[in-house]
Amino acid sequence: MPVITVRDNREKNRYEIHDGDQLAGFTDYKLTSAKIAFTHTEVDPAFGGRGLARRLVEFGLDDARERGLAVLPFCPYVRKVIAADPEKCLDLVPAKDRDRFDLPAAEDPA
Repeated sequence: MPVITVRDNREKNRYEIHDGDQLAGFTDYKLTSAKIAFTHTEVDPAFGGRGLARRLVEFGLDDARERGLAVLPFCPYVRKVIAADPEKCLDLVPAKDRDRFDLPAAEDPA
């Protein structure tokens, strides 16, 4: 069974997910010194239904956190992932930008 890998393809400004040696999907970004704007996420339908899009986006969000980058989720799927797990991800989006992405102003207290 092929191994799933995710990597940052900086030459193409995107994170890519591979199933073995096949490109299964990608999420495009625009990068500045302080921010990463996710603009589009796509997984080939042949690889659908396996959670690869979520795994890909979570990798990108984790990488943004490690690099100290603020996240601007222009991509609707990236917004969906952030909204689904606000305790883990919401703090990556600057508070002043959350309203424009229909995200809560703050994490809901537990």
